[in-house]
Order: sequence, then C-alpha cells, then structure tokens
Amino acid sequence: MILVYTGATVGAIGGGYLSSKLIKKGWPVFKARKLALLVSALAVMPIIAARFTDNMWVVVGLLALAIAGNAAWSANIFTIVSDMLPKKAVSSVIGIGSMAGAIGGVLFPMLVGFILDYYKAINNMTAGYNIIFIFCGLSFLLAWLLIHFITPKMDPVDF
Repeated sequence: MILVYTGATVGAIGGGYLSSKLIKKGWPVFKARKLALLVSALAVMPIIAARFTDNMWVVVGLLALAIAGNAAWSANIFTIVSDMLPKKAVSSVIGIGSMAGAIGGVLFPMLVGFILDYYKAINNMTAGYNIIFIFCGLSFLLAWLLIHFITPKMDPVDF
C-alpha cells in the first residue's frame, strides 16, 4: 500500500508543480492547466494494461501511476474553478462537483455490477473486465477532451 500512497503524494505535488512551473515560465494559465490535466489523464491510461499481466508488482506499479494521475488531476481541476470563477462562486461550484462525484461513486459500482452480471451470464467475464478497465483508463482523457472543447481558453466568468 505504501507504493500506492506514494503515487498519490507524488501525483498531487507533481501536478500542482507542473502547472505552476509552466505559468512561471510565461505560459498562459489555461494552457498550463490543460497540459497538466493532459499529463494527468495520460498517466491514468496505462491502468488498462493491468488486465493483461499476471505480475503483481506490475499491477501495483500501474495502480500507483494511475493514482498519481488522479491526484495530479485533482490538484489542477480544483484550481481551474478558482481560475475561472469569482471567489463568491468557487465553493458552490466545488460543492456541486463534489456532489456529482458522490452520485457517480454510488452509480458507478452499480454499472460495474450490471456489466459483470451480463458478461457472467454469457460466460465471458474477461470481456466484462476489459470493458471496465478500458473505460476507467480512458475516462480522464474523455474528461480532458470535454474541458478542452467546452472551455477553449478558460476565460474567467463574470456574474
């Protein structure tokens, strides 16, 4: 477990450091944050390979890398809210986002159960697990694409 927690620590610090370093070098804030998010999303993607190895230490390493990517993502996604919104709206938006995350935390295991039940019924559990790992590995990249196209320059919102 120490490797997993180390991954989270390195990701959280490294994700914040990366965007800050780029901003100090003169990058626009939106580009620095988006690059840090992209690097974070790419760090999560190798978790897909965990399905295709029998080596426990490779799996632990892939988990640590994915958790580092998740922590780096969090370090930047919360900051994007404060970059784009006035101070009086930040806590409300973070609260709404956290509520959505909690709802996802309830619904996602139900979806996983549905997928695994379906593939168990057709006697193909491997395919079920492959779908879940592929979805998890690509979910951050999908979120990055949504952020990239919905907020191209992350212009501050004015109420």
